[in-house]
Parts: sequence; C-alpha cells; structure tokens
Amino acid sequence: MPLHLIKLCVGADSLEDLRTWMAARMREAEKRGAPARHAHVTRMAPKRADELTDGGSLYWVIKGQIGARQAILGVERFRDADGIGRCKLWLDGEVVPVAPRPMRAFQGWRYYEPKDAPPDLDGRGAGVAAMPEGLRRELAALGLL
Repeated sequence: MPLHLIKLCVGADSLEDLRTWMAARMREAEKRGAPARHAHVTRMAPKRADELTDGGSLYWVIKGQIGARQAILGVERFRDADGIGRCKLWLDGEVVPVAPRPMRAFQGWRYYEPKDAPPDLDGRGAGVAAMPEGLRRELAALGLL
C-alpha cells in the first residue's frame, strides 16, 4: 500500500512558481549533460522509503495550502561535499494540482496516508481544474471548494 509525504514548498508562491523553478533546473541539468530528472534534497531520509516508492507522492504545501503532488520515483541516500548525510527524493516531472486544503506550517515532512490525501483536480471535473489557482485558493479558504 502506498504512503505519501507532505512537505512545505519553500520559496514558491504558486504552482506556476514551482513548475517554472523545476523547468529551469531541468534546463540547467541538460546543459551540464546530466539526466533531466528532478530530485528534492532533504537532510533526513524517510524510514518508510519502500512504502513511498510503491505508488506514493510528495504533496506540496504552498502558501498555507496543500496544492499539488508529484509521484515519488525513488529515495537515494548520499553524502554531500561536506560529508553530511542527505537524501534525494526522486520525483516525477509532472506537478499534479490537487483539491486545495489548508495546512499549517511545520518542519520537515509528515507521512500522509492515502485516505487523508486530497484528490487530484482532474478527477473533480474540468471546471475546478480550469480555475485560476488564486481563485481555487480563495474558494478553499472560504470552505467552498
């Protein structure tokens, strides 16, 4: 059974910011001749990595709301240039918008059971998915979405 992670998306104000940042990193990787894949680097490694790579996703909290997810493709432990243990969460390149849900700030990540995860927006009809992100956020904050 898959397990998900939920993590703050620091520095991004919107899904578009996240997508733009990721696209820029992919272009940089291609220029260096590296594979065009996205890895989110964390200080700690998740203890339940096998469950995460069995269909799990990383859910991003953007400006106080869960707003998107990316499938977790792999978990790789490594040591950085200073010899400090780190972890790469290899993520699918597709950023999937999900039904917005308020979430208070926290440090690190939290495990997220599938029953608690918000649904993808594409499963809720084209009308909601086609709304501008700001409008979706406001409607969710008002409890209307």
